[in-house]
Amino acid sequence: MFNNKKVKECNTFFSRLFGFMFKKNSDYILKFDNCNSIHTFFMIRNIDVYMFDKHNKLLYKYLNVKPFRIILPKKKVKTIYEILK
Repeated sequence: MFNNKKVKECNTFFSRLFGFMFKKNSDYILKFDNCNSIHTFFMIRNIDVYMFDKHNKLLYKYLNVKPFRIILPKKKVKTIYEILK
């Protein structure tokens, strides 16, 4: 699913806030633990978003999420992965 890309954990306030903001390219995936919603404000490119529960079961998948969107909180989601398109 993630094509053997490196995973960068966002575990500080600023890494969680900025994520892929203002990035044109990336060779890694962002992982957000204890997170159940995201925004794509100030992103330049679309992203794919995968939301997992505490047992690493995929609950939601959003493909090609455009900039300046919000994915509202989802129940049971504990981990989110973002992939820059």
